[in-house]
Amino acid sequence: MNDQFFEEEQFENIHFNSGNFNIADYEACSFINCSFSEVKLNGSKFTDCEFKDCDLSNAKIVQTAFQGCEFFNCKMIGLRFDICESFGFSINAIECVLNHSSFFQLKMPGTNFCKSTLENVDFSSALISKAKFFECDLSEAIFDNTNLENADFRKATNYIIDPELNKITGAKFSMPEVTGLLDKYKIIID
Repeated sequence: MNDQFFEEEQFENIHFNSGNFNIADYEACSFINCSFSEVKLNGSKFTDCEFKDCDLSNAKIVQTAFQGCEFFNCKMIGLRFDICESFGFSINAIECVLNHSSFFQLKMPGTNFCKSTLENVDFSSALISKAKFFECDLSEAIFDNTNLENADFRKATNYIIDPELNKITGAKFSMPEVTGLLDKYKIIID
């Protein structure tokens, strides 16, 4: 536990940097129009927090805990969620840009990605069963040994998933994007 604790506080229009960000436990806090870009959040704990219109691009998040956090219209490019605190990891991202981020080996069942861009995101060896990818762009996203059981891709676009290398039992897909399951065969589909 950190020395500082913030509960139900609202932080608005703050451009954080390593000098003015407090490594602390934040519970049920709101961050609105804040910038965390390139900031070291290492060791902080965010529980049931809400981030709206924030920029977290390339933030340093070693051993940072995100538990029950919601992100709305946030820029989250290049985040290494795979080096976060994995215990209790739980996020939802609505209308966010998560390009070039990594969820490698994370357990995050039931995660909701809605109207988000997930280009070149690494989901290798992750457990994301029952996740929803509603109107998400998954161009060049990496799925390798990923548990996608009962995940919903019906409104997602640009994904390529090899059914032989991933668990997809019960996953939901729709036409024409379902052809991304056959990409490795280099066949022509009319």
